[in-house]
Amino acid sequence: MVTETKQDLAARINSAVGVDVNRCYQCGKCTAGCPMAPYMDLAPSRVMRLVQIGDEASIDKLLTGSAIWSCAACLTCTQRCPQDLDPAAVIDALREMSYYQHKVPAKQQKVVAFHRAFLDTVRASGRMSEIPLIRRYKLASLDLLADVMLAPLMVARGKLPFRIHRIKGWREMRKIFDACEKGKAE
Repeated sequence: MVTETKQDLAARINSAVGVDVNRCYQCGKCTAGCPMAPYMDLAPSRVMRLVQIGDEASIDKLLTGSAIWSCAACLTCTQRCPQDLDPAAVIDALREMSYYQHKVPAKQQKVVAFHRAFLDTVRASGRMSEIPLIRRYKLASLDLLADVMLAPLMVARGKLPFRIHRIKGWREMRKIFDACEKGKAE
């Protein structure tokens, strides 16, 4: 399904995020500290190892599995790495490869819907705003009623401000987003 080779994958990861995955000696500290590891099909250390192996089966497992979509990007793995590697950046690069270049459908569509809703919200006003984020996410994921009873509590505690504040220079922020989108299309 996926047509990468070991050389291609290692070079692309290194080029994209500047991480030489071959320096990882599998100590497991990234996995031990990862709060999402119990929910992943591949632990962070296993992701790093499969990138090192880089055969067709490993690449297919990496790009079609749920680990890359379960990562919360909390950077705990990166902070714990004794080799100063960045497993979170490797996972992010794999996520981009999977979604944009290989057109592999995400195993966790709600995670992709949240990412898209978050970025679209920031693109629109230059900052994160809860109400537009929730609206975009709910419509994209079709998860309309799952947590509807939390809304009144959040409003009462001031956690859902109805006024959207745009930052100064939000138009320039949109230009950055447009340039990034154009770069991905090329």
